[in-house]
Amino acid sequence: MEIQNEGLELEIYKSKVQGTVNLSGAKNSALKLLVASLLTDDDIIFYNFPSKLLDVVTSIQMLKKIGKSIDLNENWIKIKSSKHINSELQTEVREHSIRTTPLILGALLARKGYGKVPLPGGCKIGERKYDLHVMVLEKMGARIWEEDNYLVGEVQNKLKGAVIELPIRSTGATENAIIAGVLAEGTTVLFGPHIRPEILDLVKFLRSMGANITVRGQESIVVEGVNFLHGASHTVISDSVEALTFVVAALITGGEIEISNFPFNDLEVPLIFLRESGGRFFRNENSLIVKGGECFPLDISTGPFPGINSDMQPIFAIIGLMAKGISKIIDLRFPGRYAYVEELQKMGGRFKINGNILMILGPCQLKGTEVRALDLRCGAALILAGLVADGCTRIVNAWQILRGYEEIDKKFQELNAKVYLNKK
Repeated sequence: MEIQNEGLELEIYKSKVQGTVNLSGAKNSALKLLVASLLTDDDIIFYNFPSKLLDVVTSIQMLKKIGKSIDLNENWIKIKSSKHINSELQTEVREHSIRTTPLILGALLARKGYGKVPLPGGCKIGERKYDLHVMVLEKMGARIWEEDNYLVGEVQNKLKGAVIELPIRSTGATENAIIAGVLAEGTTVLFGPHIRPEILDLVKFLRSMGANITVRGQESIVVEGVNFLHGASHTVISDSVEALTFVVAALITGGEIEISNFPFNDLEVPLIFLRESGGRFFRNENSLIVKGGECFPLDISTGPFPGINSDMQPIFAIIGLMAKGISKIIDLRFPGRYAYVEELQKMGGRFKINGNILMILGPCQLKGTEVRALDLRCGAALILAGLVADGCTRIVNAWQILRGYEEIDKKFQELNAKVYLNKK
């Protein structure tokens, strides 16, 4: 199963974005919803579904290997009823596999009492282990172990509801407790969950299937186990990081764009900081009009929702490069997640790192050159840098960007930006 193409590259020239853009469904929601579809034999339909994302393509292939049959259209997917689900996910993907495999293990344990999945992969940013996934499933009575490059689990009879206290607010562990708990015997209470829009979207979908889930804010989530879940249809929420990317593109290029299906509630705090950094916003019923201009320095730290997510900070860094003065970023979730800085330095970006503080010494006159998308969000930051750099910016390893941005070249072209996807 080959999901990436090392020959893909993006070619970008200085551009001012203008026009209207439609957001895709959220990657981090769609991937978890696909896993949740394993919890029933009935039909599932997802609308506003980002079917062209490479991570989504991989997940669909995984579902097929497990035994699901799938109908795929332009922006919706139907996962058809299946009475036979394989307990083992055999795949050739290793280092490029996505991080949802521990969630698949949780779903298989809930359905079958046994599961074997590849070890998780994804972006190499900081310590992203799966020990909290293991802790959650072991608390519910499962035995978990590694076998070659696979993660294996089994449970006698059914998973049991449990009281689980997370030492940190982990998105993945929260999702696994919910996914494993909906079919477990008894009640699961998860203290210290990570409440994010994608998790609330997952909860909404599972409730439509018949799950009994109560969210008590950041304090706890209570899951009352049920005997079975039925089919349902669900519309995936808009991708907030994609929305932020287009907002920043307008700010730094001095453009004016309208972003349709804008996730206002999910970006309330980031928009406050962007307004302080010079952004001018006009809200319609379902869209946001963004007018760019002069950028001002910013000081941000990442944190739990509704704060600034760690995925967003490389995008904020580009504003700092354009602003007159020193901007500061602190990533509290993944300390030192600043590898992208080396690529931006090749373009003329000036930075200092003091402990866990990234200092951006703006304004910088960026010049196009060849850079590498080290991970998904690094790639997004490089696209934005290319829009304000003199000459041609060539991003190699561009498949990383396509993992989380659906047809990003075409969307920017619709905004009159010179962004082209090429093969070597």
